[in-house]
Amino acid sequence: MSGLRVIIEADGGSRGNPGPAGYGAVVRDAGSGEVLAERFASLGVATNNVAEYSGLIAGLQAAAELNAERVAVKMDSKLVIEQMSGRWQIKNAGLRPLAAEAAALVGKFAEVAFEWIPRERNKAADALANRAMDGAAETSPVAAPAEKVAAPPAEKPKSWAPPASLTDATRIILVRHGETPLTSQGRYSGRGDVPLTDEGEAQAMAAAGRVAGISRDIAAVLSSPLSRCTRTAQLIADEAGGLPVTVMDDLIECDFGAWEAKTFAEVQEQWPDEMSAWLASTSVAPPGGESFQAVAKRVRGALATVLSAYPGKVVVLVSHVSPIKLILRDALAAGDAFLHRLFLDAAGVSTMDVWPDGNIAVRSVNETAHLR
Repeated sequence: MSGLRVIIEADGGSRGNPGPAGYGAVVRDAGSGEVLAERFASLGVATNNVAEYSGLIAGLQAAAELNAERVAVKMDSKLVIEQMSGRWQIKNAGLRPLAAEAAALVGKFAEVAFEWIPRERNKAADALANRAMDGAAETSPVAAPAEKVAAPPAEKPKSWAPPASLTDATRIILVRHGETPLTSQGRYSGRGDVPLTDEGEAQAMAAAGRVAGISRDIAAVLSSPLSRCTRTAQLIADEAGGLPVTVMDDLIECDFGAWEAKTFAEVQEQWPDEMSAWLASTSVAPPGGESFQAVAKRVRGALATVLSAYPGKVVVLVSHVSPIKLILRDALAAGDAFLHRLFLDAAGVSTMDVWPDGNIAVRSVNETAHLR
């Protein structure tokens, strides 16, 4: 299909914004209008804008697999079209990784043009997005001619019953360290041992007060070995009655390798292909760094150790963005996209209960009221 010109019609939606979300994308031959590929999938709980970007990404991926050279993207999302055309800034930090992934795909084609169209001209993609949101859709084939795909029968909802005892859970309080100079500048901060700023100290003290409000019966305060965490943990331990701080090496941040202390924009400019691959797969590591899969493995081990050592107790874990996100991803049974969509503030607090039978209840994510 050398020289193939295609039209991508893409859409996404969320019933609740955020709420149950899904996307759809149709790839057509630019000359005949023939449908060459369709893609649609559920995203779980997400926003409209995340779903719209996901539809764009799916359409670009399908066009790339068809070896298209020139692409016309048509969407009824003014925001996505204007941002991808470079006319609007991407102010929402949660959309930047998705925009970067889309931009990396755009670079694979000889030409890509973006056009806004009214919703009534985007009915095919909209129908696929709604099908995905209905929860009865699977991703359809990409490189084969489009065909109707029968939706699988909807799974019977699993009943939820509370644990036999509500008192024997281990409560895990997850605290991200306070602000550092790199945090305030939006730079990757992995293994570098940067201290808290004055603001970070104030944030850590506020987090200590919040933790005390959750429980006055804390059994242990565990911390990453880096000083931004141990200092935050010490303030929490002092507020809890002078507990010792126990360092757990496996709670350390992801090793960002060559990207350490760089901004997202700097990494995107200097390592565009590596960034695209990293955003697409948790098995990919930054140059000279560590993959999220590797971080997840050691963090799971650390959590298992905590649950074994402190059954039925309240334990505080002071760590970094990546380990905390991975713990919450697993607790919520979320997909890998969760890692790029969840924002964790400096000194934000999250809480979950884990029962001996493996049941988990996530009670809060990224509490920040104590920082206001």
